[in-house]
Amino acid sequence: MLSIVRNWVNRYFSQEEVVLLVLLLVGAMVVLATLGQVLAPVLAALIIAFLMQGMVQRLKSWGAPHWAAVTTACMVLVGIIAALGFIVLPIIWRQLVRLFSELPNMVEQGQQLLLLLPERFPTLVSAAQIQEIFNTLGSELGTFGQTLLTFSIANLPILAGILIYAVVVPILVFFFLMDSDRLINWCASFLPSHRPMLRQIWYEMNDQVANYVRGKVIEIGIVAVVSYIAFLALGVNYALLLAVAVGLSVLIPYIGAAVVTIPVAAIGLFQWGLSSEFLYLMLAYGIIQLLDGNVLVPLLFSEAVNLHPVAIIMAVLVFGGIWGFWGVFFAIPLATLAKAIMNAWPTTEHQAEWQAREEAEEGEETTDTVE
Repeated sequence: MLSIVRNWVNRYFSQEEVVLLVLLLVGAMVVLATLGQVLAPVLAALIIAFLMQGMVQRLKSWGAPHWAAVTTACMVLVGIIAALGFIVLPIIWRQLVRLFSELPNMVEQGQQLLLLLPERFPTLVSAAQIQEIFNTLGSELGTFGQTLLTFSIANLPILAGILIYAVVVPILVFFFLMDSDRLINWCASFLPSHRPMLRQIWYEMNDQVANYVRGKVIEIGIVAVVSYIAFLALGVNYALLLAVAVGLSVLIPYIGAAVVTIPVAAIGLFQWGLSSEFLYLMLAYGIIQLLDGNVLVPLLFSEAVNLHPVAIIMAVLVFGGIWGFWGVFFAIPLATLAKAIMNAWPTTEHQAEWQAREEAEEGEETTDTVE
């Protein structure tokens, strides 16, 4: 038994960079678990700088110097933060407060509609059961409303912290973008010079995850804007609130679209009933989802992440349960990282392949030197 374990350890953990990779992953998990809240501005700035690196490279390809490209990208970031903080979020908050003020009337209308079911299907449901359901729903809504009021009063320090982040994060993003090469070289100096596995993981993650995260941000923005225009044209109540929900629903494949359909249909039903306006709303919503899945996603994600749907759903559940919203947002990149690590984990075949690749690269360098 000990020989089997020893052979397994020697096969998969005999390389120096394997041990280093395990230590890096464990260290990252420990830092996130213990200092995640303290380092939240730094982590957010790293993620945003990673997302904006493409904009900086594009501006530099157009002839802009490095400092000008970084400054322009940071000005765009500040403009987006200002627009969200002073225009979008206040409107969403007002619509959310109005929605909760109208919820009792919406619940009462729904109760009146559902009370017709016992008359048509007395053997399946009774009036007492429906009354019990709505009593429970009313108590839950009252508790949630009290929690919302308590949050708005007792969490003013959190709002002040958000304002501080709005100032600190753009500054950190600026320095991360300005000194990106220096920071990457400094981090690489702590790694061994011979690191084929880490290099393969880095190349795969840099290609797939960068494109995925940037594409997902663009997809959220496009879907939210198109949904807002459609809802506004149809005269739907809480148009911006619903549009933001539809935009964020693309974060969770296969599930988000189905879940956000419920509030869209519910608000349209309580606003118009089973009328032609309600049918137009659902038709427009269906067209948006159809175009997103069949046109927008193939355009944005030319190199799709090759993950099974079951793996995607499991990643959303696991990482969302650990890190909440950010876990859901980065569920697919984290699952891609896990897959890249498993694919690059050194075995006898990988070692032979890496050795042949390095010999070929050394041969090319020798040829160039001779020429």
